[in-house]
Amino acid sequence: MYIDNTKKNSITLKELKSLLPQMNITVPDGRFLEERFVEVGAKDYVLDFQQFHKFYDLLIFENQEVLLEEFEKGPAAFTISNTNRPESSVLPLSDFQNFLLYRQKETWAKNLNKVQELMTIFINDTMRKTDYPKFTIGEFLSFLFSKENSIWDEKFSEICPLDMNNPLSHYWINSSHNTYLTGDQMRSESSTEAYVRCLRLGCRCIELDCWNGRDEPVIYHGGTMTSKIKFKDAVKAINDHAFITSEYPVVLSIEEHCDTTQQKVIAQMLKDVFQDKLLTKPLDPEAKHLPSPNQLKGKIIIKHQKISESDHTDKQGNTAGKSKLNSFKNVFKKIGKPKENMVLEKEGELCIWDPIHMRFYKHDCVISDNKLYYSEEKEEDSPKEGSDLHLFEPWFHGRMAKGRITAKRLLHDFCKGRNGKDGTFLVRESDKFIRNYSISIWTRRRVQHYRIFWSSENGHASFFLTSKQCFPSMCALIEHYRQNLIEYDGLNLHLKNFLPRLNFVSHHQLGWFYSNLSQAKAEEYLLRIPRDGAFLIRQREEPDTFELSVRVEGVIKHYLIYRYNGKYVLADIYEFFRLEDMVSCFREQLFIGKIKLRYPVTPQLVERICMEDLLTCDGELYSEVHMVGQVPEDNPLGHQCKGVVDISKCNVARNAKYGRPLVVTLLNKENVKLIEFTCEILEQVEEWYQVVLNIIQSIIEKMENKTKIAVEMSDMVVYCQSIKKTLNTTFENYNCKEVRSFKDDDFTKKGNEVKPDCILEYNRIALSRVYPKGFRVDSSNFDPCPSWKLGCQMAALNFQTADKFMWLNSALFSLNGGTGYVLKPEWMRDPTKKKPSKQKIRIRVIAARHLPNSEHIISPFVKVELLPYTGARVDDYSFKTTFLNDNGLNPVWLGPRNPPKCFEVDEPDLAFLCFEVSEGDAFSDPKVLAQATFPVRGIRSGYRSVPLKNVFSENLELASLLVHVEHVEV
Repeated sequence: MYIDNTKKNSITLKELKSLLPQMNITVPDGRFLEERFVEVGAKDYVLDFQQFHKFYDLLIFENQEVLLEEFEKGPAAFTISNTNRPESSVLPLSDFQNFLLYRQKETWAKNLNKVQELMTIFINDTMRKTDYPKFTIGEFLSFLFSKENSIWDEKFSEICPLDMNNPLSHYWINSSHNTYLTGDQMRSESSTEAYVRCLRLGCRCIELDCWNGRDEPVIYHGGTMTSKIKFKDAVKAINDHAFITSEYPVVLSIEEHCDTTQQKVIAQMLKDVFQDKLLTKPLDPEAKHLPSPNQLKGKIIIKHQKISESDHTDKQGNTAGKSKLNSFKNVFKKIGKPKENMVLEKEGELCIWDPIHMRFYKHDCVISDNKLYYSEEKEEDSPKEGSDLHLFEPWFHGRMAKGRITAKRLLHDFCKGRNGKDGTFLVRESDKFIRNYSISIWTRRRVQHYRIFWSSENGHASFFLTSKQCFPSMCALIEHYRQNLIEYDGLNLHLKNFLPRLNFVSHHQLGWFYSNLSQAKAEEYLLRIPRDGAFLIRQREEPDTFELSVRVEGVIKHYLIYRYNGKYVLADIYEFFRLEDMVSCFREQLFIGKIKLRYPVTPQLVERICMEDLLTCDGELYSEVHMVGQVPEDNPLGHQCKGVVDISKCNVARNAKYGRPLVVTLLNKENVKLIEFTCEILEQVEEWYQVVLNIIQSIIEKMENKTKIAVEMSDMVVYCQSIKKTLNTTFENYNCKEVRSFKDDDFTKKGNEVKPDCILEYNRIALSRVYPKGFRVDSSNFDPCPSWKLGCQMAALNFQTADKFMWLNSALFSLNGGTGYVLKPEWMRDPTKKKPSKQKIRIRVIAARHLPNSEHIISPFVKVELLPYTGARVDDYSFKTTFLNDNGLNPVWLGPRNPPKCFEVDEPDLAFLCFEVSEGDAFSDPKVLAQATFPVRGIRSGYRSVPLKNVFSENLELASLLVHVEHVEV
C-alpha cells in the first residue's frame, strides 16, 4: 500500500498516477483510471486499502484476460463465461483436476484431496474453502504465475544421500577462480567477503593465491594492482562459513608463490584454524579410487604441489615439533660388505622392540650413509637350556599391561574373594628392566612387589631375589621359596598358592600345537606372521604322526614327525622324548640355515597380528623388515646384518612407552611404525635420536631447496596433488590422488591430439580443474559445458561476474540440494553405458508479471536459448518474442508473431534452457533485466510459471513468466 508523508492509509488519483511508473505500466489516459476508480467504488477519487486491492486486481487482469482463450480448446478444455472481471465466474474442482491431469501431466492430481489443498492456497474467501472449492478467474491466473506451478520439478533439487557414495571423481564440483577478487583481474579489491559469498552459494572449490607478505603470507593476484588480504583472515572466514550451505568437502586450491619459510607458516595456520576438519591422511592408503563425498563430510582438502618420488631423495620429520616427512614402502633392503668410502656416523648396541614377542631384543647397530643397519638379535650371553622354562608355568604372566597396577588388582580380587592366604603370588616381566622380572605377593591383606634379578656369565644364567642366593632358572627359584622362607625386606613367609595365568594350558596343549588343523590352514597362519622362524606343530590324520611347519626365508616348509619306540623322531634324524623338548632344543640351536624356532604361532598371536594389520597396515612392512635371507656382504655389519632402514625416507618420533622413559620410533609415510628402539642408558638413546634427527633435518633443507615446496605443505596434500604436465602427456600415467589443471581453451587449441575418450577415462579416476585463460582480465567467464562434457569436475568460474555462464553454473548446481556436488551421468562414469537418446522440447512464451524496472517503464522482450549450442546454426538453439512497449507489469505475447519453438536436445544430461528478459531500446544494446536457467532434465510439461532471478541468480519477488512446455517424442 502506498503511504505518503502524512501517513494516510489511502491514495488519491494524483498520487496513483505518480505511482504507475514504479508499477512498470503505462495506462491509455486519465479517463482509464477514473473509470477504474468508479468501478471499485472510490469516493472523491480516493482509494482505501480494500479499494486499492480491487484496483490492482483489475489492472493485472485487464491485459491478461485474453489468456483464458488458451483453455477453451485442446484436452480437458473448459469454457469460462462472464470473464470481464477477475472475481467473476468460477473454475470448479473437477475442471481444475482435469487441467492438472491432462494439461499439466501431474499424476499426483488423481488424489482429489491434494487438488483441494492446492486450491485453498489461492482462494482468498474463506467461505469458499470447502470440500468442493471453486476458483475465480483471478485466482486461477494467480496460480498459473505462482511458484507452485513452477516449470522446475523440485524433486531434482532434493539431496539424494545414496548418490553421494561414489568416488569424488564421479561428480561435477562447484568451483571458483581467484575467489578473493570482487571485480576484474587487474585493479579490483580482494576481500574475505568474496570467500563468504562463494561458500554461501554452494561453491566447494575455492582458490587462494598465496604470496610472501612482510610478516605473514598474503593473498592477491600477483603482478597486478589488486589489493591484498592476509592469508590468516581468509582461512578464518572459510572456516566460519565452509559448511553452512553444504556439509560436503571443500577443496582449497592453493596457488603457491611463497618461499618455503612462509609456506611453513601457511601450513601451521591451516592446522591451527581448521584443526580436525583438515584432511591430512588418506582414508584408505591402498584404495585405487577417491573416497566419496559422504566419506569426506565436513573435511577441508588441500590442493597443492606435493613432493614427488623423484624429488624424494631425502625427507622426514618428527612429532616433537619437527617437520614430518613422507616415505616410501620399500625402505628395508638387504645389503652386503662395507664400502671403502662408507662413513660411520654412529655405532653401538640398541634394544629393538619385537612386536611378536612384545619385548626388546639387543642388536648391534650402525648408522652410515643415512641408513640404520642392524644385526640379528644378540644371544644375551646364551643362558643355559632350561632358563626359559618359566615361560610354560601357570604362575608366569609375562608382560602385563600397566604391570604393577594390573598385578595388584588381579591378586587383590583373587585373594579377597577366596580368603586368600599370605604367600599367594604371580610372576611377571619387569616394566623397566630388560630380562628382569617382578614377583607380586599377597601378604597381610595387601600386595607387595619385589624385583627378581637376572644375570648371565660364561653362558650360565642366574636368577635371584638377593645376591646371596642364586638359582639357574626361575622355576628353581620359585620351587626353593615354596619349600623355604623368604627372608628379605621384611618378608618372612613361604610362597604358597599362585594366581594362574589367564587361558593357561598344559605343556602338550601349548599354543603351537594343533590337534585338528589342515596343512593349508597351517600355511595361512604362518604367512600371517611376517617372521622367519615362526612355527607350529600339528597332528596329522595318520596315527602317531605330526608335522612341524616353519617359515624359512618367507617360504613355508614342512617336516614329518613320527613316534617310534616311545620317542618323537624329526626328519629321520632327531629323537626326543617330548615335543616340548624338541621345541626347546631348536629354540636354542639353529634348526635350518640361520633359523631357529623363535615364534610359536598360537591362535591368540594370529588373531592379534591380524588385528594389528587391520589397524596399522604393519603386516607388509614387518615382512620386509624381519625376513632373514641371504644377506650380501656390502654393509658395515657384514654377514651379521639382518636389515637396513633408510632414515632419509622415515618419520621419526620419540616418547615414553613399553615401560621405558624414551623410545625412538621410525615410521613410514602413513605414519605406520616400522622400527622402535631404545638403550639401557637414557643419554645413549638421546645421542642416537639426535644423529637420526640431524640426518633428517639436513635432508629436509636440501629437498626444500630443490623443489621449492615446504615439507609441511607437501604432507597436507592427500587427494589433490597438483601435477604439471603437457596436455598430450597428461593422460598417460596417473593415479586417483592427482589433479591436472587446464586453461579453458586447452582442449580446443590446434595441435591438441588428445581424444575425448582419453580425457573422459582420466576423469573417471582422477580430478581435473579448468580455469580462465590469462587474457580474461575483465573476469569474463568461459563456457563450462565443453569441460563438463569431458568429465572435468572443476570448471572454475569468476563468481563475481554475472554472465550467462555463471547462470549455467548456478543451474547445474541447483541440483542435488545445492550441495555443490552433482553426480555425472552414468555414461560418463561407466564406459560400458550408452548416452541417452536425443529429445525434443517445444517452448512458447505466453505472458509475464511484475518484471523488474530500472527507474522507468520498460518495453520488454524474452529470449529463450537451449545451451550449449551443439550445431552450427544459432537460430536452431534460440528465439525471441516481440517487443511490448511500456508494460513490465503484465505483458502478453500471443498471436502468430510469437510462435512456439521446437528445440532438439542432443545431450539431455547436460542441456540447459535459459529464459532471458531484456529491455528493448532502438538506440542501444538490449539490457538484461532478469533471467531463469534450468537443466532440461528437470523441466515440467504444461502451462508453467518461470520464477525469475536477477543477473546474480538472486530471486526476484513476484517476477515470473508464463510459458507452455511440451516434451515431444522423437
